[in-house]
Amino acid sequence: MITMDGKREEEVDKTNMELETSESSYPGSGSLHIPIDLFGSKKHAGAPRGVLAFADALGNILFTVNRHPPNRNYKKKLLLDASGNIIFSIYRHEKGSWKCYKGNGDGDKDLVFRVERTLKTLTRVELEVFFDGERPNNEGCDLKLRGSPFQRSCSIYKDTDLVAQASLMYKLHQLYVSRGKFCLTIFPGTLDNALVVALFVIFLNGRK
Repeated sequence: MITMDGKREEEVDKTNMELETSESSYPGSGSLHIPIDLFGSKKHAGAPRGVLAFADALGNILFTVNRHPPNRNYKKKLLLDASGNIIFSIYRHEKGSWKCYKGNGDGDKDLVFRVERTLKTLTRVELEVFFDGERPNNEGCDLKLRGSPFQRSCSIYKDTDLVAQASLMYKLHQLYVSRGKFCLTIFPGTLDNALVVALFVIFLNGRK
């Protein structure tokens, strides 16, 4: 079948796929069609007590965060999938900067993104995210994170679009809200769930 502009449909589909690939320069990116909620806690039944885990609405553990013994130059965390496979290695360096690598890597070829803290107050933290690759004309950051790590409140933006948002688990007429459990909502877009979780894990340590 021929389209109005004279291209075959399969050629148009191929062009669209190439455009999508070129716009997604980091591993694991893809299109999400509906918002999803992930519930974070260190008390999930399916994870060791004290280990931060993220579960779906049915209580299935999707991601866990493992800490490594601190190094003199950095602190390291691993983001694991439901089977215990390492998705990302997150390194926190001095002066409010982080680097995230694929798998258990730590070299330039495995770098996915880096994060720089731009604001830190008692109640607010702001971070900027830069994906790996050349940045022509000194362009700005790819994503911004804003909110309060203490309150588990975080909004992730790509330009003016809201990518994800986290908040505590409030209940009607509840006087005291525990910080032990929170909800991370990921909106439709181009960011992979694991990548958003990795960003939020960094944000939780943004005040340090």
